[in-house]
Amino acid sequence: MSGFLAGLLVAVLPLLAAGFWLGRRTARPSSLAGLGTPVEHATFETLHTASLAAPPLRAGLTEETARKSARKLRSLLGTDALCLADRDRVLVWDGVGAHHRTEIMERLAGPLDTGRGEAFPLTCDTPDCAVRWAVVAPLTVDDRVHGALVACAPHESAVLVRAAGEVARWVSVQLELADLDQSRTRLIEAEIRALRAQISPHFIFNSLAVIASFVRTDPERARELLLEFADFTRYSFRRHGDFTTLADELHAIDHYLALVRARFGDRLSVTLQIAPEVLPVALPFLCLQPLVENAVKHGLEGKSDRCHIQITAQDAGAEALVVIEDDGAGMDPGLLRRILAREVSPTGGIGLSNVDDRLRQVYGDDYGLVIETAVGAGMKITVRLPKYQPGVHSAGRLAPK
Repeated sequence: MSGFLAGLLVAVLPLLAAGFWLGRRTARPSSLAGLGTPVEHATFETLHTASLAAPPLRAGLTEETARKSARKLRSLLGTDALCLADRDRVLVWDGVGAHHRTEIMERLAGPLDTGRGEAFPLTCDTPDCAVRWAVVAPLTVDDRVHGALVACAPHESAVLVRAAGEVARWVSVQLELADLDQSRTRLIEAEIRALRAQISPHFIFNSLAVIASFVRTDPERARELLLEFADFTRYSFRRHGDFTTLADELHAIDHYLALVRARFGDRLSVTLQIAPEVLPVALPFLCLQPLVENAVKHGLEGKSDRCHIQITAQDAGAEALVVIEDDGAGMDPGLLRRILAREVSPTGGIGLSNVDDRLRQVYGDDYGLVIETAVGAGMKITVRLPKYQPGVHSAGRLAPK
């Protein structure tokens, strides 16, 4: 899919440049000294205008996005008027001749049903109306017509018909990207819901049992642990965006570990080495906590002696490097590969495959989990987080209640 979209963009933009040059007839050598030929200048203007029109369209076809992009699209075509419509109404009219809205919507029924463009004369009783001809180009995503781009001009033009079709194809690509972005967002939200559902009921039960055990013997300790439990569950079930900061994620991990240490006492020791400069780095919500839970589970499982967990977060240039390592029971590498491939279901609330999938969805396949383990040799999980990634922004730190 991504290769197809990239190829389509490469094919469409040169045609946009040519259409812009022909439609606008931008042959003004005297004003372009030092900026290349008129064709090169027109190509630059076209690409620049297209880049300005793209961001609103990446949010889908709505009245607001149509309003923000219409003028740029009309500039690409060099027409007197342009409108964008969905299947029900004209979303925006940019330019002259807005009194043709009703007529345009009546003529859109055919193109919206068939997905084929049309060109037709406009009927108008206004003597000085500047638009007498309309070109309709459907906007399609996955073979479904979402709306139409309509370019209006003083007279019939074969160049305008072709140019409007190419611009409509480019707009359709942006809408398809918007659809993919929305699908990715829905998938990430579903993964987060699944991860929340994986928060071990045993952990919740054991935490409450530990708190209850301190109620009579050490009420102050019980109060502290109850606050830790409240803060951890509040963070885990928050509705505050898909991304958080490394600082907030580590803060939640600290609450989690306080509850675990209250249960296991001296059997569990934890070392943290955190570089302050990486604390503001944004990352997918509930990305590290499941890895620490995995370290606790496999670090203490089948052992009667102490377990040590080390968590480090280092500055690595354009990335933050987070490593979670335990000296516990480890895992068979073959089983681990099957878990990450979702060929077998893990026991308990491990969530390794969930975290690995979300990292790849957000950052790309180069940023999946790197796990080193063997039976009896503990486990080391490395997470690389780009300090900047388009679309990855923390919604801000939650204010304590």
